[in-house]
Formats: sequence, C-alpha cells, structure tokens
Amino acid sequence: MTVDAELLKLLACPDAHHAPLREVAEGTVSGLDGRALQCIECELIFPIRDGIPVLLLDEALRPS
Repeated sequence: MTVDAELLKLLACPDAHHAPLREVAEGTVSGLDGRALQCIECELIFPIRDGIPVLLLDEALRPS
C-alpha cells in the first residue's frame, strides 16, 4: 500500500528547510522494515509505522 498522493503533497520534512518528501520502496533502506518517506533535500528517511508516517527528526535515519 502506498501513501495517498494528496497526502504526500501536504507532507514536508520537519527540518528547517521543509522540503517535500518522496516515498521509498519497501526493502530499499538498510535497517528498516517496511516503507518510508525520504526528504528530497537532506535525504533523511522517515519510517511509516502502521500506515502512519513518523515525521520526527529523532526517529529519522541517515542514508547509508
């Protein structure tokens, strides 16, 4: 299941630049089970848990 396109348009990185996010396919992020969203500017990766994007900087993963 993917993130609704309209919702994805509204979501932004919680960091100071508030850049848009893109969906990352399941299994493409090392150390993460499931789907995620990635900032197009800083490339932080935010997990999606139980269908809810977790947009907390403390929960974000750095790309490897």
